[in-house]
Amino acid sequence: MVNSINERIRILFSKSGEKSIRQYAIKIGVAPTTLNECIKGAEPKYTLLNRIISGEPSISSKWLLTGEGDMETELPRISYSTGRPYYNVDFIGGFDLVMNDQTYAPEYNIDFAPYNKDGVVWCNITGRSMEPEINSGDIIALKEVRQWNEFIAIDEVYAIVTKNDLRTVKRIKKGSTEGKYLLVPTNPNFSPQEIDKKMIDRVYAVLGCMKRF
Repeated sequence: MVNSINERIRILFSKSGEKSIRQYAIKIGVAPTTLNECIKGAEPKYTLLNRIISGEPSISSKWLLTGEGDMETELPRISYSTGRPYYNVDFIGGFDLVMNDQTYAPEYNIDFAPYNKDGVVWCNITGRSMEPEINSGDIIALKEVRQWNEFIAIDEVYAIVTKNDLRTVKRIKKGSTEGKYLLVPTNPNFSPQEIDKKMIDRVYAVLGCMKRF
């Protein structure tokens, strides 16, 4: 057993293939200083642990948090009886088929324990604004946030549908005023954009992503 959670995080970084702490931090969606402090021995923050669990779905959360069991969980697999439905549509281009057409059938299920939860669906994602955190062509696991206008966790990644039928995946941060959100891309080549909360129709939490089968 690897006794220190800091040591386990160092192991994940070393196995990630990333050349620097900064690159690995960007991959999992945390500030490089937060990850660097933890690797040096500081107590890991909840946000860091949550991002690792979300960004490394093949890593066992039990192993990460307690050191017990195997480091890697069972890999995702295609199934027709268990798991959650995968719709072969793109969130940005065709997700309205899933939202509005109850006759539209999933292509198959993706059986992957961390995301086998009620309400979760899988679909495709295109666009490079969230790279390298989420890459164009990945499959993303989504779950609708029913009462997002009453409470939404800031600094998390969401898939957003606007009232004029635009779709985007971004990290939500506080806007310049109470009635606005700032939609922030991971890719520095794209600019943040502020949006009025009244323009948002639906919000989906992005629980995780993986390469396409």
